[in-house]
Amino acid sequence: MSALPYGYHVRANGVRLHLLRYGGSGPTMLLLPGITSPAITWGFVAQRLARHYDVHVLDFRGRGLSQSGPGLDASLDAMAADVIALLEAQGWQDTWVLGHSMGARVAIRAAAQQAQRMGRLLLIDPPVTGPGRRSYPAPLSWYVDSIRLATQGTDADGLRAFSPTWTEEQLRLRAEWLHTCDEAAIVQAYNGFHQDDIHADLPRLRTPGLLMAAGRGGVILPEDLAEIARLAPGLVQCTADNAGHMIPWDDEEGFFALLGQYLGCSFDTV
Repeated sequence: MSALPYGYHVRANGVRLHLLRYGGSGPTMLLLPGITSPAITWGFVAQRLARHYDVHVLDFRGRGLSQSGPGLDASLDAMAADVIALLEAQGWQDTWVLGHSMGARVAIRAAAQQAQRMGRLLLIDPPVTGPGRRSYPAPLSWYVDSIRLATQGTDADGLRAFSPTWTEEQLRLRAEWLHTCDEAAIVQAYNGFHQDDIHADLPRLRTPGLLMAAGRGGVILPEDLAEIARLAPGLVQCTADNAGHMIPWDDEEGFFALLGQYLGCSFDTV
């Protein structure tokens, strides 16, 4: 397993962004987590990715150790601008961008606006909600209630009801870091799931990539995959049949098997 070399900060798009860097050799990979997932919670994924990539995991604004505070713009456009500015500030070229859930939506918006520095998109179960579309399956209260509990101080047992299938280690890490997710930023991002039209960005994608759907997540349905295939034919599609929305948490080996098939490399633990 790769060690964590360091965490670091970058000033980009007028805010301070914090990242964790895993691994060394190979193409640069920027990992964009979901709505309430600070960078450290993706460490178990980043460690395995770091066998083949130089992996950097972003704390989105309003989360983890990145800039937060009252009045912070946590919209999809602001986060996409952060990613574009980060790539420019770091001088990264042909970057592989892996985004999960909200992070995948941010990757889509950023790539549609400015794809010059992106080499490949790896989109993991992005919400396909938007104006005039069905609601996101998880209610806002799920996020707000768990954040408030974590802010007061809780442990793995306190969060178990929110994520009953997670391991003790996963719950402990979430209990430690969830309080860093600013409630106002999370509410704005969640509302953006329903207000931002990500489908309008899909035909503008020129970056090839992978779209991985969760077979048991209820976020992307078969009819959504068919629509996306028409809008973005450059995305190869696959489905993690045995996983819910948090694919690596539910089926880590299945996740890496599918990813390895697309990337042409192995992430086996042996």
